[in-house]
Amino acid sequence: MAKQIGIDLGTSNTRIYLKDKGIVLRAPSVVSIDRQTHEVIASGRSAKCMVGKTPGNIRALRPLKDGVITDLEVTSLMMHDFFERLDMTTLFNRPSALVCIPYGVTEVERRAVEDALFEAGAKNVGLIEEPIAAAVGAGINVSKARGSMLIDLGGGVSEAAVISYGGMVTSHSIRTAGDELDLAIIEYLKEHRNVLIGEISAEMLKKRIGTATDDIDRGSAEVCGRDLRKGLATTIEVTTEEIRQALKAPIEEILTMVKQTLEGTDPELSADIFDLGIVLVGGGALLPGMADAIRERTGIRVIIPQKPRPTDCVCMGLGKMLQSVGGDFSELVKYKVK
Repeated sequence: MAKQIGIDLGTSNTRIYLKDKGIVLRAPSVVSIDRQTHEVIASGRSAKCMVGKTPGNIRALRPLKDGVITDLEVTSLMMHDFFERLDMTTLFNRPSALVCIPYGVTEVERRAVEDALFEAGAKNVGLIEEPIAAAVGAGINVSKARGSMLIDLGGGVSEAAVISYGGMVTSHSIRTAGDELDLAIIEYLKEHRNVLIGEISAEMLKKRIGTATDDIDRGSAEVCGRDLRKGLATTIEVTTEEIRQALKAPIEEILTMVKQTLEGTDPELSADIFDLGIVLVGGGALLPGMADAIRERTGIRVIIPQKPRPTDCVCMGLGKMLQSVGGDFSELVKYKVK
């Protein structure tokens, strides 16, 4: 019998849920490829460690940007390597995959996801909008005639959606998310400290001392980079206040997007949201002070799920859809067969 899997194909990380087993893979969406043979050398965490450190004959690539596929061939190679690692594909047995996509993607971008998964070895591919999957994973009953609001802060896309009766009533998304926060840190240190650091170092600073509000002090951290005046390697100490200043502009964009979503919501649904609160998921939910910043801007309490973790909500939502015996979510998903 074909294995049924749910795939959270994210800009920064990919998660795979296997029916009756749970989440069986959490890996960075990175793959290293030989330039000559186009063979996969490494994928996931080991490939991420190679970013910025590879010789001329190896490319370490991130094939997704802003929540969508930018290189179909490389994405299919990465997913094929993940499938082989999990023993998903055999000559006579290929998996059936349910994959989440950002809300509002174009038909071309939808087709790119389907083609990449078919090339990787999937037999059937179904697509589901990411906010719906995240809401299901967070424990929201999406089929009720009651408004629920969910904010998903991923690596490439930030989305805010109001959900009722199994569909999205209103939704906004911007391509300002985890990756843009990292780039903001790089630009800040380049401008104010004359030091150039890499994306992995910027991500480390964000996770270690980053904050969204000015009432949290997480100390300082050392980071290595290149002194732009001397051209030599250097080590500097960066404070929480510096990182907060670096993140101020992109976080403001996210808060504005959330406010616009609320402003476009019908009054009856707004009342439901005020009663239930806003659910915050994704990697951005782990940034200290993010929930408080949203609460201060909207006046509505913000809930961050504990089980599952905010970063796993989308994948767990796909898993719940796969596990639903009565096909409770069958009307939301249409599979394409190759």
